Amino acid sequence: MLRRLAALGGALVVLILIVLGVKGCLDARARSALSDYARNVEQIVNETKQTNKDFFNKLEDPGNLSVTEFTSEINADRSAMVNYASRVEGLGAPGEMSRAQKSLELVYELRAAAMETIADKMPTALGEAGAPKATAAIARQMQKLLAADTIYETVTRPEINGKLADNGLESDDVPKSTLLPDGIKWLDEDEVKTALGKVNGSSAGTTTGGVHGLGLLGVRIGETELTSEAPNTVVTEGTPEVEVEVQNQGESTENGITVVVTANGKETTQEIPTLEAGASGTAVVPLTPAPEGETTLEVEAEPVPGEQVTENNEATYTVNFE
Repeated sequence: MLRRLAALGGALVVLILIVLGVKGCLDARARSALSDYARNVEQIVNETKQTNKDFFNKLEDPGNLSVTEFTSEINADRSAMVNYASRVEGLGAPGEMSRAQKSLELVYELRAAAMETIADKMPTALGEAGAPKATAAIARQMQKLLAADTIYETVTRPEINGKLADNGLESDDVPKSTLLPDGIKWLDEDEVKTALGKVNGSSAGTTTGGVHGLGLLGVRIGETELTSEAPNTVVTEGTPEVEVEVQNQGESTENGITVVVTANGKETTQEIPTLEAGASGTAVVPLTPAPEGETTLEVEAEPVPGEQVTENNEATYTVNFE
C-alpha cells in the first residue's frame, strides 16, 4: 500500500512539473509575442518620425525646391504615411493588445487621411486660383494630425506599455510619437500660407504682374468634339468623361487651375496643377451619375487672379446622351 502511494505521489509530482513546464513555455511564448509586437510598433513609429521630420522641415524651409519638386516630395511623404497605415493594419497583435491595436489603427488612419488631403490640396495652395480655400484645408488637416498625436499619447502608448509592464517587459516600451511640432503653430492658416510662399515659383495667393488669362481650347466626350452651335449626340457606356482643354493665354505661370463642369445643375470640379504661359492642359471630369437624354452641359475654367477678360473661359453645350 505504501509502495502504491509513493508511486502515485511520484506520478503527481511529475504531472505538476509537466504542467508547470507547459505553462512556462506558454508564458514565454506570450511574452515573446508581446515583445515582437512592441518591436514592430517601434519600427513603424520611428520611420514615421523621420518622414514627419522631413515633411515639416520642407514646409519650414523649402530651400530651392520648385513648385513641381515640392509637390512631388509631398506626394512621396503621403505615400509613406499611407504605407505606414497599411503596415499597422497588418500587425499581428496578441490578444492582450487588441484594444491598443484598434487605437493604433485609428491613429494611423487619421495620419494617412491628413497627408492625403494635404498632398491633394498642395498644388492649389501653391497657386493663385483657389489658394485660400486650399490653404485653409491644409490647416484643418494639421488639426487631424494633432488629434492623432493626442490619441497615441493618451490612449495607445499607455495601453501598450501597460500590457508590457504587466508581463515584465518594461524595457520594450514603445516610444513617443508626436508629429505636429511647434505647438499649435501649424493650425494657423497664415502660418501655412507664409510657409508655402517660400516655395520657389509659388504664387501663394499673390498676383504677379503682366497679363493673366485662360481660354477653353476644346471640350470632348470620348471621340466627340462638342460644339455650342448645335446639339451634340454622344453614345457612351459606363461613366462618361468630359475632357476639357485649357490654355494659359497670359504671361505668367498659373497654378491650381479649377475646371468646373455642370450637367443639369450638378457641379463637378477637377484641377490642372500648373500651366506655364502659352501652355495648355486637359482636365478629365467624370459625370456621375451618367446623364440620360438631353442634357445641358456648362463648362468653365475659373478665372485666375488678375484675369480681366473671361468670356472665353466658359461655354454651354446641349448634349444628347444615348
